[in-house]
Amino acid sequence: MIRALVLADTHIRPGRGRRLPDAVYDELEHVDVILHAGDVVTRDLLDELAGFAPVRAVLGNNDHDLVGVLPETLTLDLEGVAVTLVHETGATKGRAARVHRRFPDAQVVIYGHSHQPVDEEGIEGQRLFNPGSPTERRRAPVHTYGRLELEGGHVTRHEIVEILTQGAPASCR
Repeated sequence: MIRALVLADTHIRPGRGRRLPDAVYDELEHVDVILHAGDVVTRDLLDELAGFAPVRAVLGNNDHDLVGVLPETLTLDLEGVAVTLVHETGATKGRAARVHRRFPDAQVVIYGHSHQPVDEEGIEGQRLFNPGSPTERRRAPVHTYGRLELEGGHVTRHEIVEILTQGAPASCR
């Protein structure tokens, strides 16, 4: 079994006093891989996260310093599950069909950009998963991150986790 922490839109910039919430650091102690769907902003966060587990990340529209370092899309085989990471998937309307056309072999498509958490089934059982943002909720009601567990070619657990003001996570699913 692989346990994955799923992040996107962290927007951590040096010198601005922002860091990941304590709940995310607590989660980092228990994962096998970290999947980041873009808008990391600097390599510093990638290096910090790599101290906990291997990091797989893609380029977001704010990752100017990471052009040439991170790919725009990335497909991984995690425990026999085809997982694709991409930052932006476009408008909500038509997303499931558009994503399925672009990544027909992906069982899970992880994306970011909107800061809006999404965990839903798309076309032919494809899982569409946006962890939201642990640091910039924008129009979302709370800060969030995601958890995935993969085993034997299947997603055995998928959930969006709300970060409560006290720093303790509460599962949305």
